[in-house]
Amino acid sequence: MLLAPLAVGAAEASAAAGSSGRIAFRITRAGFILGMGGGTGTLTFNGKKYPLSIGGISFGATIGIASADFVGRVRHLRRASDIAGTYSAVGAGLAAAGGGSVARLRNSRGVELEVSGKQVGFMASIDLSGLRIRLT
Repeated sequence: MLLAPLAVGAAEASAAAGSSGRIAFRITRAGFILGMGGGTGTLTFNGKKYPLSIGGISFGATIGIASADFVGRVRHLRRASDIAGTYSAVGAGLAAAGGGSVARLRNSRGVELEVSGKQVGFMASIDLSGLRIRLT
C-alpha cells in the first residue's frame, strides 16, 4: 500500500522539475543605423518538433548584415508552450569562445536555454539577452 503513494509522489516531483529538450535556431539582422532582424528555429521535445519564431535580438550598432546559428539544450519544460517568452541572461550571459558564442538564458516560466553558436557576416556581436521566442 505504501508503494503506490510513493510512486505517485515521485512522478509528481519529476513533472514539477520539468523535462529537457533541444533547440536550434538561426537569427539574421541587417541594416544601416536602423535595423531589422529575427529568425526561426525548432524545439525538439518529447520526440516531437515544434517550429519557433525568434525576435528581440540586439546586435549592438546596426551597420551591416549578419546571421548566426545556435544549438543547445532546453531545461525545465513541462509542455512545449513553456518555451514561449522573453529570455534574459543567467550568470555571465553571452560569452565569446573560439569565434563562437555561448549563452545561458531564462524566461519567466523558469525555462532555461544553454546555447552555443557562430556568427557569419559583418556586424557588431550579437546579444541574446531580450530574445523573444514563440511557437508558430
